[in-house]
Amino acid sequence: MTHEISPRFTPEITPPLEELQAQERRLVFRQFTFDDAWALGSLLVELARERQAPVAIDIHRAGQQLFHAALPGSAPDNDAWIARKRRVVERYGASSYLVGSRHRAKGTTFEESSRLDPDEYAAHGGSFPINVEGVGVIGAVTVSGLPQLEDHRFVVEALEQFLEKYQGLR
Repeated sequence: MTHEISPRFTPEITPPLEELQAQERRLVFRQFTFDDAWALGSLLVELARERQAPVAIDIHRAGQQLFHAALPGSAPDNDAWIARKRRVVERYGASSYLVGSRHRAKGTTFEESSRLDPDEYAAHGGSFPINVEGVGVIGAVTVSGLPQLEDHRFVVEALEQFLEKYQGLR
C-alpha cells in the first residue's frame, strides 16, 4: 500500500523579469509625504492583521524612517532583513526581488556577483522602491517575515491599493 504525500506548500515560480519591471514602471507616486507614509504603512498593517501575517513593516524616505511596525510573530531578525533588503533598493533603484531575479536569470546569485557584504545587503523579496514622478527613487517600503516572493507580492498589492485609492492609479 502506497501513501501519497502531498507537500504543504507548492513552490511558486519566479515571475518573469518583464513582469517585475512592469510593476516598477506602473507603481510610481505623484508625491510621497509623511502622511502618505502613514497611510501606506497603516494599510500594510491592516492587510497583515487580516491575514495574521507575522511581518515587520518599514518605510524609509531620503534616509529617514517614516513608519515602522512589528506584528505578532515577527522577530528582531526581521528588522535586520528589512535593513539589508532596503539597502539593495537604495543602491540599485529597483526592488530587492527584481535585483535578485536579474542575477538568477544570469545563472548566478546576487551574493556571488555583487561582491557586496551579505550582512549589509540582501536581494531577497520584500523591499520596493518609492519612485516619484519626475524625481526618481526617494525611498523604500519593506516587509519581512514571509517567504521572499510572498513578501514581494504583499508589498506590490498594498502599493496597488494605495496608489489607486490616493493617487488615482488604475
